[in-house]
Amino acid sequence: MNLVKDISNYSSITCNSKEVQAESIFVCIKGTHTDGHKYIEQAASAGASLIVISNEFAKAEGVFLDMIKKNYPQVEFLFSDDTRVSLAELAAKLFNEPSKHIDVYGVTGTNGKTTVTHLIQEIFDGEGCALLGTIGVRYKSTDQYIELGNTTPQSNLIQEELSKAYARNLRKLTMEVSSHALDQKRCHGIEFKYSIVTNLTQDHLDYHHNMEEYLMAKAEIFKQTKHAAILNPDNEYFSRFKEEALRAKLDIWTFAINTNADIRAVDVKISQAGLEYGLEMSDRLKVKYLAVQNQESDKAKADLDSFLKKSRIKLKLNGTFNIYNSLAAFLLALLEGISLESLLEKAPTLRAVPGRFESITAESKPLCIVDYAHSPDGLENILKGARDLISNSEFTRLVCVFGCGGDRDITKRPKMGRIAYDLADLVYVTSDNPRSEEPRQIIADILAGIPNLEKIEIIENRADAIKRAVSTALVTDVVVVAGKGHEDYQILKDQTIHFDDREHVRKALAI
Repeated sequence: MNLVKDISNYSSITCNSKEVQAESIFVCIKGTHTDGHKYIEQAASAGASLIVISNEFAKAEGVFLDMIKKNYPQVEFLFSDDTRVSLAELAAKLFNEPSKHIDVYGVTGTNGKTTVTHLIQEIFDGEGCALLGTIGVRYKSTDQYIELGNTTPQSNLIQEELSKAYARNLRKLTMEVSSHALDQKRCHGIEFKYSIVTNLTQDHLDYHHNMEEYLMAKAEIFKQTKHAAILNPDNEYFSRFKEEALRAKLDIWTFAINTNADIRAVDVKISQAGLEYGLEMSDRLKVKYLAVQNQESDKAKADLDSFLKKSRIKLKLNGTFNIYNSLAAFLLALLEGISLESLLEKAPTLRAVPGRFESITAESKPLCIVDYAHSPDGLENILKGARDLISNSEFTRLVCVFGCGGDRDITKRPKMGRIAYDLADLVYVTSDNPRSEEPRQIIADILAGIPNLEKIEIIENRADAIKRAVSTALVTDVVVVAGKGHEDYQILKDQTIHFDDREHVRKALAI
């Protein structure tokens, strides 16, 4: 590994042979669909100075490597037991290990990652906090997103973005951390100051095979966390996450609605205008909070108790799930020194994430909600959130438009069908991102979970389904279009086309 010490000699690092330039490091990663070792010669011819390959490949393909060394004598090789780890370690060194100089907050879980990271960024905006996640990267909350492609990108891109944030004098970064990224070592080498686990429900079982594998992939984040884990005891997997966090010798802080926790929402009120709730804090959190605020007197504790009794959190966000998301962000903020007074002042200004329970409406038209929900729990949360609106307003009927993605966990399809059937008054089953699968087969898998079709309409074309659902809805209806949220594309078998649910909803509403 002596070559690592001379990292400044290299111009860039990548695991994509198309991005190789003169003096680059090319790291061969074996992925799901292709193997970087197939592109060693292409990388060498493009100017790579260092190529990192696995020991397994080197043993099997010694003759091929001898040929490459002969034809490209300028190329040096580094052999690795795990090239994903090497990519992360080399990238960190190339970008001067920026995570050592920035507080990084990692947010993982099945649902809520995007919203929690956005709330954290907005809360810490005044101190300078970057965001890295599903929608992209942005250095402050008023910036446009720069798309990166994955919820959690490859480790070299993460290190580059950390470096850019540091160069902009930002000293905090909040990032979504997917189970795939943890399993694939994309976050290797990053030290998270705090890690948040929002929840765990069924998703990605095409990759993780079962819920225990999925949970353990998420729990890997604890091994890279320095201060504490922030967990949700209302989630059924809380005890297992707590067990793994304790195994990593972390402090644990909790947020909840229905269970005793360090921070808890009480007396919740939900309306079309948003959420409102009171806060309860554990004695342990009160002690911690007052210590961080340098107010440890008996009077300060009495003042805090009085303040909590009369204070209410008010948010423009909606849905019970966003109570959990806000509690997670607020708990982190309190632990990091943000005052309760500041949070109460900031809360009403916090914005919804594009494509997350995003409301679209017009005068004398139904209320339409577009959301990214694409898992059973996600769909259930969104539909229950819409039901909460109906029970607290003049709305009377819930209409749902959804489909399921192709080439993904097929076991969730009938479950999502049953959830939509149980919670909505009218359901339009349609296409999502079918990818290489036939949309009709995906729809058939969804229908397998539905007892009868009396309130089901099947419209394979997603644009047509949205148009019919919105244009025929009553002004007292709430129409939920679920699955794609902020996405502005649809992945078909042979092409990717422009498709934005929000555009189609506005067109159907004629606004």
